[in-house]
Amino acid sequence: MSSEQEPSDSWAGLALTPGIAVVGLGGAGSEAVHDLVGLGIPGVRTLAINTDAKHLVRMGVEERILLGQRELRGRGSGGDRSSVLRAAEDGKEELLRRLAPFEIVFLLAGLGGATGSALLPFLSRALRTTETLPIPVVFLPFQVELETNPTRRENSRATIAELEEMGGLLVALANEKLRRFERLPINRVFQVRNAYLHSLVTSLVDMVENPSQLNVDLASLKNHLREAGLSTLVVGEHHISEPERLVQQALSESLLDYHLAERSSALVHLDGGSNLTLRTLDRVLRTMRHALGEPERLVFGTRVRSEPREVVHLTAVVGGLRPRTVRDAVGGPSEELDALLAR
Repeated sequence: MSSEQEPSDSWAGLALTPGIAVVGLGGAGSEAVHDLVGLGIPGVRTLAINTDAKHLVRMGVEERILLGQRELRGRGSGGDRSSVLRAAEDGKEELLRRLAPFEIVFLLAGLGGATGSALLPFLSRALRTTETLPIPVVFLPFQVELETNPTRRENSRATIAELEEMGGLLVALANEKLRRFERLPINRVFQVRNAYLHSLVTSLVDMVENPSQLNVDLASLKNHLREAGLSTLVVGEHHISEPERLVQQALSESLLDYHLAERSSALVHLDGGSNLTLRTLDRVLRTMRHALGEPERLVFGTRVRSEPREVVHLTAVVGGLRPRTVRDAVGGPSEELDALLAR
């Protein structure tokens, strides 16, 4: 090859390599990833990590990792966080080898038990030492669990305290919010939650993986998060004639009530058809600014499809969440946590 020639398609493989993984931690997290696979998440690698071999073998994911084989022997953690952390420390090199090659890793876990609650902050912190962007996704227990089970309550509080102190992008889904569907069969209720989670994951994947006219790529997302502090992800979809309702829907239908600090920010991406107008974009951005209390920074991107569409899809990373936003949802800080955070 002469020096004047282009390198042909030698780089094309980079576009085909899955850059995003969704990882279930423990029982609830692995079950959620199993449901996501059923809903379809093309171009995303799926993994499950657990200390329970019988549960792990049932998961329909691409890769499975049994943690703590030597000490726990595949029988689960029995609610012992310390044993999970020992196993994670022993297997840290292998875990990073499997996860660090991805650009974004969603880490899904139900709080209250030991495996997911311990692994979520452990892996979030470990991946931050690499080029990978970890996105913790937590399922908060029902209020009755928090009120009647001190161990689950303290496990949940400890995990959330660590995650909030790290900052960055954190998605929290409160099971208590599912009580609006209490007449549905239990399995269907959790499928509703996981369908909402599916929309969050696929929306973010689509935003950073597929080129847009006004692009929001992975570098844009990382740059935004460096300045945004504790952040969350919201999505919405509404008729093109009502952009204000689109913003209201995205911000109000989250499975957690978020509260903003004085310095908020947003990264907004709109996906619409060839009939998406500049006026619609302007109305969306003005409504978002008003809803967030005049944020310090508002970054936006758009993707316009070749055919007209009656609905517009919105994906937004909202930054500047008030400290303790998620902790308050699990009963507020304990004295033990206050002492921990003061250190």
